Amino acid sequence: MKKNILIVPGDGIGQEVTAVGKKVLDKIAAKYGHEFTYDEALIGHAAIEATGNPLPDESLEKMKKSDAVLFGAVGHPKYDNDPSAKVRPEQGLLKMRKELGLYANLRPIKLFDELLGASSIKPEILKGADILFFRELTGDIYFGEKGRKDNGDTAFDIAQYSRYEVERIARKAFEAAMTRGKKLCSVDKANVIETSRLWREVVQQVAKEYPEVEVEHQFVDATAMLLIKDPKRFDVVVTANLFGDILTDEASQIAGSMGMLASASIGDGTGVYEPIHGSAHDITGKGIANPMASVLSAALLLDISFGMKQESEDVINAVDQVLKAGFRTGDIADATTPKEKILGTDAIGEELLSRI
Repeated sequence: MKKNILIVPGDGIGQEVTAVGKKVLDKIAAKYGHEFTYDEALIGHAAIEATGNPLPDESLEKMKKSDAVLFGAVGHPKYDNDPSAKVRPEQGLLKMRKELGLYANLRPIKLFDELLGASSIKPEILKGADILFFRELTGDIYFGEKGRKDNGDTAFDIAQYSRYEVERIARKAFEAAMTRGKKLCSVDKANVIETSRLWREVVQQVAKEYPEVEVEHQFVDATAMLLIKDPKRFDVVVTANLFGDILTDEASQIAGSMGMLASASIGDGTGVYEPIHGSAHDITGKGIANPMASVLSAALLLDISFGMKQESEDVINAVDQVLKAGFRTGDIADATTPKEKILGTDAIGEELLSRI
């Protein structure tokens, strides 16, 4: 099979972890006789520095023409500390999602047993947790009207959803639930927010098309508590953009570290696959970033965009074998991990490659 993959490293450790993800894709191609061709594109701070634009037209065109995108991370501290900046790296990310029609963000929260000790949550609460989040990606306050008034002393961000936007993400979540435990939790704040009332109304309507799926509606604050108290109660979770952004970062503790969490952003065109951990400039260039989330994102790419389920399983199994062998990066090591088993980005990448 011939496929064109666009590598978009972005900022910070995105450069380091996508390099390992690409090597894993190369190993899979060699093993199974596929032909993967690659190109690269700029986004975020790197693109602003080079072109003044967080998503240059050239990058967007490359994305649209590719079969899939392996993405790194976007962000830089200089913008975090300057709220007045008019051009920001995250603008490129939001524009990419909008232009590619990436309305569904899939975030599997699956715990490898070997990492039970890496989380701050008790192992007996964690063991067996396996959650698939569906976060709506192109609506909510991230894309609504925003601005300042009263001489800049009052700020506003308008949250907005249409019935169609909720229907399409709800259907994807229900379809996934049918292939898993047939349980779906829809998260909103319908007791106080009008967009959440529409959200709940639409999910209730779509639920009638999937009578086999057990549906639960939870307020976001209760969900935040239950994710820590009893994560095994959840199977498929669907929620709005803002709530999904927060809850999935919280859920990283279930997996032991953000460095273990992959994601897929899919919709009407090219799919984008990325770790959820961000650019992490505090460790950029130190060679210690955990590349496993990028590698697991490559596994999602193989499965979802290319239909290569066996190849995807090979990648996931390689991660499992490396963990079973006791190897760790610093973020997932604990007090019992021997120092010689704590590896840097490239070294753990080599361990992964040797097991594919």
